[in-house]
Parts: sequence; structure tokens; C-alpha cells
Amino acid sequence: MRVGDICEAVKGKLICGEDKTDVDIEYAFASDLMSDVLTVKCDSLLLITGLANLQTIRTAEMSDACCILFVRNKTITDEMKQLAIESGIPLISCSITMFRAAGELYKAGLKPLF
Repeated sequence: MRVGDICEAVKGKLICGEDKTDVDIEYAFASDLMSDVLTVKCDSLLLITGLANLQTIRTAEMSDACCILFVRNKTITDEMKQLAIESGIPLISCSITMFRAAGELYKAGLKPLF
């Protein structure tokens, strides 16, 4: 599933990473606990979270996540956006819950990590 397809599936807004809308993502992992995210090592991973801060971007970078989807209308700060651009990680924001986002993406063909 491409980054652009993820935006469509959750009716999300691409915050940054316009040049990466064609990047393929195969798996998703949903968590607000960054300690859990740090245990994940997987190529082609989407991180779904409601935790909107700089640590989330840094954790995604360390876990090699290709993209981050922020749920529940979380506000993405300019600092977060700048760090994501520097790290090459597209950010998407949507209004739906994490549960619903995961369900919509699963229905659209994204695979669960576990």
C-alpha cells in the first residue's frame, strides 16, 4: 500500500513527505507506547499513534518506520514537521481513532506486524 493510499483510506492529510506518496508500505504497528515501538524491527512499516511529540519522530527513525499516521486529530508542531522532513519520514494526520484507522487500513490490505 502506498503512502498516498493510506491517506485516502483514513481520509487523512499529508503533513509532510509529498515526495514520498509512492513509497510502498506493507506492515503497520499501532501504539502510543514508544518503548513498544522500539522493540519493532521491520522494513516497510507504518507507525499508527496518538502520541504527537518529537520523541515519536525519533523513535520512528530508530525503528526504521517509513511513515507515521497520527490519529485523533493530534496537532503536529513545526518542530515535529521539520524533524520528520530531515529524517525523510512522511507524516499523516487523521481525525479517526486508532482502532478505526487500523481497521480501515487492514481492510484496505495493510498487514499487521504480528
